[in-house]
Amino acid sequence: MARINIVTHETANADQKALFDAIQSQLGMVPNFLKVFANSTEALKAFLGLHGIANGGHLDLQTRERIALTLAQQNACQYCLSAHTAIGRKAGLNGAEIEANRAGTSQDAKAAAAVKFARALATHSGDVTNAELAEVRAAGYADAEIVEMITHVGMNILTNILGKASQVDIDFPKVELKAAAA
Repeated sequence: MARINIVTHETANADQKALFDAIQSQLGMVPNFLKVFANSTEALKAFLGLHGIANGGHLDLQTRERIALTLAQQNACQYCLSAHTAIGRKAGLNGAEIEANRAGTSQDAKAAAAVKFARALATHSGDVTNAELAEVRAAGYADAEIVEMITHVGMNILTNILGKASQVDIDFPKVELKAAAA
């Protein structure tokens, strides 16, 4: 049971309803974590704006989902892991790739560098080494893509924190977190 109110279409004010209608038209549903965000229409608008801008960048959908999967597992957010497993499958990621992403890598060499870099960003709060930056560049990523990776890491950390703090009910096929390595 969620620890923060979930705004429903029935309890939403006019601004919240308009946002929900826009989300529904794009996604075919309004995920529960966005219903938590809707407690503050300003926060929801900010998230949707950042999400829209970030998804219009140079990183392909599969790479964005790989980053989301690795961070959801790393940050132990079951809601986000469940959501991004479903979204990743729709984006064309297979089960073995999703498992690799959750472990911090990829079956694709270039994508593996992005996933590894995303994990390093999150682990060290952005304080990555010159070697880590050189590695992601050597894999073929330009500065614009690196900045987008940083943006996606920040955005996913935000949703991981919201999912964990709110303990929002999972409205995607539930995926269990893996225990952290000892």
